[in-house]
Amino acid sequence: MNLKDAKVLVTGGSMGIGYETAKMLIEHGAKVVICGRDKGRLEKAAKEIGAIPIVADVSSESDIVELVKASIEKLGGYNVLINNAAYGYFSPLTAIDTGKFAEQLTVNITGAMICGRETAKHFVEKSYGSIINIASSAGKNGFANGSPYCATKFALRGMTECWRAELRKHNIRVMLVNPSEVQTNFGINAGGKGRDHNPTKLEGKEIAHLIKALLEMDDKGFIPEAGVWATNPVN
Repeated sequence: MNLKDAKVLVTGGSMGIGYETAKMLIEHGAKVVICGRDKGRLEKAAKEIGAIPIVADVSSESDIVELVKASIEKLGGYNVLINNAAYGYFSPLTAIDTGKFAEQLTVNITGAMICGRETAKHFVEKSYGSIINIASSAGKNGFANGSPYCATKFALRGMTECWRAELRKHNIRVMLVNPSEVQTNFGINAGGKGRDHNPTKLEGKEIAHLIKALLEMDDKGFIPEAGVWATNPVN
């Protein structure tokens, strides 16, 4: 698609991969709505990059329904969903907190599903659109203490394949992006410690570059799944 024709909804767009993706798409002519829970941070981010802010919590079904309605209204309809909002919870199997596990499923999977469901209704009606789900290399390979997070990303990969099978006949492209480690606030938000910037590791802009490239392919084709790895990261 021509990005000048792109009308995009980016969930979790006030920071990290979502922010960098919205920024890059806007720089290339797209109109973009970003959503997030923190009104102050969201409005600051939107002002910085020229996006339209809509406060919404993807753990709330009613918020998502209203988000989609508002995005259609503010953009005059939209044709791209970047399903990005998610967070990490990590724990050894023997210490997993059931409540925290359920909360992660609600945000990372149920929230993503509702965003996809409500968006698909609009796209099917228009017989056009692109959905990009942001998963992770953790959706392809498990690791110690990763049960909660990996479970959500493996599930997102499975849902993506189902959506693709259902929506191709409606001229809707469904794609999956699997970043490896990216330097954002993800680790801090997951309860870890902040780290100094490492020039050998990925940043959000590398993932944004891939998303931009996926969208720019002519609409008669699409790349079902793509990953991004750092070439030679130094710990």
